[in-house]
Amino acid sequence: MPRTLFISDLHLSATRPELVAAFHEFTRGPARGASALYVLGDLFDLWLGDDQLRDPLAAGVAKAFAELSHAGTAVYLQHGNRDFLLGERFAKASGATLLADAVVHELHGTPTLIMHGDQLCTDDVGYQRFRAWWQDPVRRRRFLALPFFVRRGIAAALSAGSRRAIENKPEAIMDVNAEAVGAALRERGVTRLIHGHTHRPARHEHNVDGRVCERQVLADWYRKASYLEVSKDGMTPRMSS
Repeated sequence: MPRTLFISDLHLSATRPELVAAFHEFTRGPARGASALYVLGDLFDLWLGDDQLRDPLAAGVAKAFAELSHAGTAVYLQHGNRDFLLGERFAKASGATLLADAVVHELHGTPTLIMHGDQLCTDDVGYQRFRAWWQDPVRRRRFLALPFFVRRGIAAALSAGSRRAIENKPEAIMDVNAEAVGAALRERGVTRLIHGHTHRPARHEHNVDGRVCERQVLADWYRKASYLEVSKDGMTPRMSS
């Protein structure tokens, strides 16, 4: 049976070698034979530009995707809030297609809205201001023009500030806003949404203009590798061995 797989929020880094190993096991195992693999953001804990491909961890991830793509599984990548600087160079090295921040793809007969999900957390006004700031293409070009070690220092300072801000935020504002979810589904005219970002895996139902819509939130990889399997029979969360 044709199947499509989704993963998100892996936050791969050298400080978590066990999950880097789990990623490679996943691409050699459950992902093989799938019609497509979607990575919905935060593949890396930090991405400073595609020159990061010189790092062995990053190069190994790109190679694993390229081998999967060569074996017949289409690979799609979306930006997350940690790796929003992923670019076409990385996508080309991975044999992958880089998607816009929100796209509708038909999955086994069901048009589905696909996104990282951070744009739905509209109650977190401070984060949305930061998101708008880094989405500006001029700022991105200026940042990427800096030497790599300078970018790394700036990113470390921003990450420390982000951790402090999160500690002082109520849990509720870091989840999606129901009205934002309804607006996104309404705008695209679909009844199914798949996203990550919140690290709160679950299936939700939303009533949008009298239509029952479903929203599937992907799990992160902080404790265990996992993925969502989508087929004509529906959506099934699975753990990767």
